[in-house]
Amino acid sequence: MKLTIVTGLTALAVLAFMVELLRRRQLQEKYAMLWLAVSILIVPMAFFPFITDNVAKLLGIASGVSLVLFLGIVFLLLVTVHLSWEVSRLEEETRTLAEDLALLRSELGHPRPQDLSASEVVPDDQR
Repeated sequence: MKLTIVTGLTALAVLAFMVELLRRRQLQEKYAMLWLAVSILIVPMAFFPFITDNVAKLLGIASGVSLVLFLGIVFLLLVTVHLSWEVSRLEEETRTLAEDLALLRSELGHPRPQDLSASEVVPDDQR
């Protein structure tokens, strides 16, 4: 019974935390919706554990706990793959932007500030 209460309260806390991050605009909507959906699915399963046991029996799985652990691992694997894809895409975009910036600086004849010596740096108000 204690595990049921702790799981339910944890799911409600995660739900409240995601709503707060979304409200503060510290988490993009696409990720917040994912975690909100997970929290909303976990709350009824936490307070009514017989739901997972019945679904597990229908699928031929020994127990509801095994089903939840399996689905949790699959979910985390999918999240990891998605985030790896996002990081790869952003790294490529950053590289492309850095190359474009270097080309623009080259075309305009403006060296990077760190390439100038201290005597060559001209304050903005004297340009």
